This record gives sequence, C-alpha cells and structure tokens, in this order.
Amino acid sequence: MSNIWMCIGAILAGTAVMTGAFAAHGLDTQFVEQYAGKTKMVAGREIPLAEKYLRDFKTAAEYQMYHGLALLAVGLWCERRPSRAANVAGWCFLLGSIVFSGSLYILTLTGVTKWGAVTPIGGVFFLIGWASLAVAAMAKKKEG
Repeated sequence: MSNIWMCIGAILAGTAVMTGAFAAHGLDTQFVEQYAGKTKMVAGREIPLAEKYLRDFKTAAEYQMYHGLALLAVGLWCERRPSRAANVAGWCFLLGSIVFSGSLYILTLTGVTKWGAVTPIGGVFFLIGWASLAVAAMAKKKEG
C-alpha cells in the first residue's frame, strides 16, 4: 500500500495546487458576479458572500494539500513499518479530503448550502486519521 498512498498523496497535493491557483486567478471575479448583493454574518459582522465563499474554497484547497502531504508520510511510514493503523490513517485522510474539501468546493461553486452539513463528516475522518497515525507511531516494531 505504500506506493498507493504516496501516489494518491501526490495527486491530492497536485490538484490542491490547481484548485488554489483557480481560486487565486479568477474565482474571486466569478464569485462576485455569482453572489452579488448577498451577505452572511460571520463573527458578528456582515461580509459579502463572495468573500466568505472564496475563503471557504481556499480552506478546502489548504486542507486537501495538508492531507495530500500526510498521505505521502503514510506511504513512507508503510514502507518501513506497515500496520493496520497506518492504513486506516491513509483511508481516513483520503475520505476526509474527498468529503471535507469536496463538499466545500461544491457548496461554494453552486451555492447549495446543504453541502455545509456534509463538511464536518470530512473533518471527523481527518481526526480519526490523525489518531490512527498516532496509534501507528506508538506501536512497537515487530521483530523478524
């Protein structure tokens, strides 16, 4: 599985760069047009929805990058000390990226706010992944 995790991690990181570039070069204009005149209360102040969604889109790309890099680490870990816990971490990082980042991409691009209810499920996958990686790190190396 080590090569698979490293390949998936590289793909996630590469597509995170693409989505980040997309956000930085043109998505702001699209969002200003798409969400013209709409606002949302955030931290006690009203902000343009275009601004909020651009930040949310960038957050999705950041978390995708973090977990793409984490999958590279899982792949390297599995080369040296394969374990069920490390593979659980890999699956959780992948599923978390799909659910967390994917739901934010869909929500911001479509304006369908129901996707916001899905996003925390991705966050739970991330947390389980990090806990699983900690378990893998604490496990004693098998001799032989």
